[in-house]
This record gives sequence, C-alpha cells and structure tokens, in this order.
Amino acid sequence: MQLPIQSQSALYAEPWEASAAPADLARIARAADRSGFAYIASCDHIAIPRRLAEGMSTVWYDPVATLAYLAGITERVLLLSHVAVVGLRHPLITAKQYATLDHLSGGRLILGVGAGHVREEFEAVGADFDGRGPVLDETIDALRVALGPEEYPEFAGERFSFGGLGQLPRPAQERLPVWVGGSSPAAVRRAAVRGDGWLPQGDPRDRLPAQIARVHALRAEAGVEEPIVIGAITEPLYVGEPGWAVGRRTLAGKPEELAASLREYAAMGVHQIQVRFRSRSVAELTDQIAAFGADVAPHLDRSDQ
Repeated sequence: MQLPIQSQSALYAEPWEASAAPADLARIARAADRSGFAYIASCDHIAIPRRLAEGMSTVWYDPVATLAYLAGITERVLLLSHVAVVGLRHPLITAKQYATLDHLSGGRLILGVGAGHVREEFEAVGADFDGRGPVLDETIDALRVALGPEEYPEFAGERFSFGGLGQLPRPAQERLPVWVGGSSPAAVRRAAVRGDGWLPQGDPRDRLPAQIARVHALRAEAGVEEPIVIGAITEPLYVGEPGWAVGRRTLAGKPEELAASLREYAAMGVHQIQVRFRSRSVAELTDQIAAFGADVAPHLDRSDQ
C-alpha cells in the first residue's frame, strides 16, 4: 500500500490526514507489517509550485527519510519508493541514499523510479525537465552499476560518468530490484526494457490487459529473459459495509466479494496490487488494514476460483 500522510494530494488524501502526526504514520506502517502486506510505499517531490499546490498540496515527505524511519520500527514489510524522481539527483547521490537504506533495513528496499512531471521542480535544482526521459533511462543504467556489488563502480554514459570512487556500505541485496512507474508509451517501454517491475499509474481495468501485453512484447523484443513483476493500483477499498459515503468507485462489501473482484487482476497477469482504503480516522484505517490482511488476503491466491 501507498502510505497516507506522507503525501496528501487532493486526489486521494482523507481529511484526517491533514492533522496526522508521525506517530500515526508509524502506527499504520506497523499495522501493514503485522497484517502481511508485501510493501509500504512513499512518494517523492522536492517542492511544489503555487500553481499546483491546491491540487497536489505541498505535503510530500522525503521517501528516503520516511522509509528509513519506518524500517526501524517494522520487521518484514518491504519498503518501496513509489516513485523516486531520480532525474532530480546525480546517480551517485541516489545510490548512496538507497544503498544505505537497503543496508540498514536488511535488504527490504524496492527502488521504484519515475520521470517526474513538475517542471519548476526540475528547474529549481538545475535538472533537465525536457530531457527527463533519456535522463531517466541513463540514470537507471548508472544505478544498476552504482547499486551493484562493487565498492568502486564504473560507469560511462552520455550524461554521467564515474569511476575510482568508492561507496560503502553496499546494498544488502545482491541485485536491488528496480520497478519503473508510469503508463505513458515511454514509461511502458522503459519498464519493459530496463525494469524488474512495472508500476502503472492508475490504468483502469479495461486498459490493463493491453498495457500488460505491450510490456511483455517489448521485453521479448529487447531480448530480456528475466521475469518482470506487473503491478496495478486498485480502486479504493472498504472491507465490510461502510455506513457512510465512500464514493461510487469504492469497492465495498464482504471479504469474499472483495477478493473475488480483486482476483480479476491476477487473471489479467498482475502479480501485485497496491491498495488504498477509505477511512475517517487512523483507527478506522488500521482496522481496515487488519481486516484486509485477515479476511480478504487469504482468498486472493485461490487458484480454484
């Protein structure tokens, strides 16, 4: 699940998040950890211009700091940057941050990356907004080396070049998984050719099968034989009968009914689903997380359905 509180876009934030505290974020992360969730995720924005602040808000926690904090108070749940806008930083800076996070968490990091979309953010730090696609492609290639096993990684590209510079600690994982976010044609191609996973950006169910087929076709065309993890972001969820207006897009009802609906994603070729629950308080959200883990998740892997 994408964590609440750490990003508060008007598209999805609940009213109670505006006054939430770090203790609330910790409580939610622990609930996800206890309930068997695969990962918790945090977004990445450096600064939001005034023209976008009403919709996006300016509440965007730093993903490295946030995930490191939560790594120290959880035990097994994986830690996903969804997504790190790595084009805003030199690859060696990104490598230092995320290698340290993976080392400190005992190998629980998934590095989700994306191109970004806020021009002013790039301009403020001197990054190339118009060329962010090619920059991201090369950055992924550079990170593959910089996050590998070598203390002194060597890379030479069109934009970045480094060698003879040591970075310790190395990541705990021998190969740190890189998942690519986005649903544009360029993002889908990037995920297919360079990613270990694909994180679509809100594709509805009727669009997913064609997108997934495209990912696999492009991957085969590029000669990449390793499997790729296909993700999806589900509709908002509420386990049980809400008794309040949760919105017409929200899937609500009995655990078996929710599971039956969510299993349709697996039938499309999706391997992991990212969920978001409607809630009116941190207590209601942690109750929803616990209910999903106990009552819905056990029905998701039933091959006889």
